[in-house]
Amino acid sequence: MHVTFSADNFHNICDELAARDEDLSAIIKEYKYPPMWTRPNTYVTLVHIILEQQVSLASALAALKKLQDKTTELTPENILKLSDEELKACYVSRQKTIYLRNLALELVEKRLDLVVLESMSDDEVRSKLTQLKGIGNWTTDIYLMFVLQRADIFPIGDLAAVNALKRAKKLDKSTSRESLLEVAESWKPYRTVATMILWHHYLSSPFRS
Repeated sequence: MHVTFSADNFHNICDELAARDEDLSAIIKEYKYPPMWTRPNTYVTLVHIILEQQVSLASALAALKKLQDKTTELTPENILKLSDEELKACYVSRQKTIYLRNLALELVEKRLDLVVLESMSDDEVRSKLTQLKGIGNWTTDIYLMFVLQRADIFPIGDLAAVNALKRAKKLDKSTSRESLLEVAESWKPYRTVATMILWHHYLSSPFRS
């Protein structure tokens, strides 16, 4: 059974993590509880996460708004009607154009059902989504964390989370991926909420690295 977080247990989970980890406790003491970041289980959300790959959050949001303005309603059917030029004018790269169209086709042709993902295990969701072009582990991690509200994900491919972890734990910048994952193991089964505390630290601190 997958562990989830909600408005009902989010602060309790934060408190439990703070009791177990003095560095997370220090972040909460200084910056208060993190926001409980969530997104609806929709095509628009998956488009948004794909647009966020390897660019700033502001750039991704600008592209999403352009797409929403262009289509009036951002649906798989409407994305498939747009030409390469129209998508480019919405700040969508050639690579991401392929990803968004492919995802739209999967949904239109009923090979992917977002509601069905809600009842799958974390591993099943990962297996299903990473089969799709342009959806890798980072995109799947963010979907599991924000959309399905799965409580035990550490997104090792997320630079902000990794940098915040290194800073919170005073780790060397060259610390290996394996060592970071080992640190995150101590937060089981609430690695998602620990990550949200780290993101909160990253976004609240003036010294971003």
